[in-house]
Amino acid sequence: MKTLSKLAAGLLLSFLLAGGAAAADSPGKAVSDSWITSKVKGELAKDKQVSSMHIHVKTLEGVVTLTGKAKSQADVDRAAEDTNKIKGVKSVVNNIKVKS
Repeated sequence: MKTLSKLAAGLLLSFLLAGGAAAADSPGKAVSDSWITSKVKGELAKDKQVSSMHIHVKTLEGVVTLTGKAKSQADVDRAAEDTNKIKGVKSVVNNIKVKS
């Protein structure tokens, strides 16, 4: 019986998590900060021109703060551009520094 309860709890959690992601993609729905952070990290990881390994992402009320180091100013600018593409991002605070 305990196994059934654990299975039901796991299914409920999966359903809620899937519903949260779907809600973020629906027009007019609020997007959570953690969802934004995940999407920004994914976008930076996809961009071969930006080394996302050294970029940290934090989101608070839709404001994304980028910190870390980049190889060039072009990479710093590109990271901000990638971040601005993400739905729900209100603004970007770009504190990425160029490695000297």
